[in-house]
Amino acid sequence: MNREDDVRHLLFAAAVFGVLAIAAFGAQTQNAPAQTPQPPRPAPSADPYAGNAAPGTTQFPLAAPAGKDSGARMTAPAGALWKYGGAFDPPRGSKIWNPVKLKMMQGGKVTGGTLFSATDPATYCAMANAGYDFIWTEMQHNDRDWGAVARMWRTCPNAKAVPGVRVAYTDEREIQHALDAGALVIVVPTVDSKAEAIEARNWTYFPPLGRRSNGGGQAFDAGMWGGVPGGYRNTINDNVVLIEMIETLEGLKDVDEIAKVPGVTAVFAASGDLGNFSGYRQGTPDYERAINIVHDAALKAGKRLCGPFAWRDRPDFTCFQAGSETAAIARGVAAELGPLANTQPKPEVGPFAVPPKTP
Repeated sequence: MNREDDVRHLLFAAAVFGVLAIAAFGAQTQNAPAQTPQPPRPAPSADPYAGNAAPGTTQFPLAAPAGKDSGARMTAPAGALWKYGGAFDPPRGSKIWNPVKLKMMQGGKVTGGTLFSATDPATYCAMANAGYDFIWTEMQHNDRDWGAVARMWRTCPNAKAVPGVRVAYTDEREIQHALDAGALVIVVPTVDSKAEAIEARNWTYFPPLGRRSNGGGQAFDAGMWGGVPGGYRNTINDNVVLIEMIETLEGLKDVDEIAKVPGVTAVFAASGDLGNFSGYRQGTPDYERAINIVHDAALKAGKRLCGPFAWRDRPDFTCFQAGSETAAIARGVAAELGPLANTQPKPEVGPFAVPPKTP
């Protein structure tokens, strides 16, 4: 047998083997039971019953026995600590990621531009990129809702100025709406007592310092603060800024205790309402004494001292509320036009004419 015959025999054998293998595979496929389509695997969840194919079979090894007192109050299970746990502690070596908090810690002067009435995200974003450190979104003296505020904040979360807000009062609903929407600076008005200062603190901070509940919101989204180093839940207590305003005589009397409350970042000497509530005008001895009392309380407590932007050169003031968006537009146009501003002539007739003098 020559070499060509050997090759032909090998090829024939391989072909026969291939046919037999295909036939065997086909027979196995026909005899095999039909495969049931598998449902898509559910997303991970903390709920033990979520996507459970066999409800009622989940085991709870540390649960109390059915119908019996477990004695848990007096006897802790093995491994229990019976103190606040460390699941939400910031990771070791965590750094401050809120630039306003960082600037305050460094002693720098912080400015907040006031967004008083706008609801348009484009206006908010223009203010937030104009050079301020944070935007003081006004919710005490404005009638917009939290939905409008949330839309503005999420439009440009990484603008130069971080989102901040003056809420209406020391209230769980107000403060948690603001924080869940993404606020990093909370300003609380008319704080009259240490008890109110603690209440505002409690709704601003997660446990163990405060009582903020973990309700979610866009602040947790990756598009806002969900991707910050260390995680939002674990680091926000170290990054949020809480400013409490002293505006009344009651607040003035208790300002030393208000300033000492842990978690209060700064106290604000309210230039307008301290005059409103005291009956003294700015510059008079009684008015200036009131401002100095707030000043002294901040220094003794080691807290930042805030006031209007006009006081940016006043000793020890390092935190300021600047003007509104409408005032900023007017100032910007005046600066841009310079000597060309307001140079149009007055017609003799029509709606733009100079009104005639009354005899």
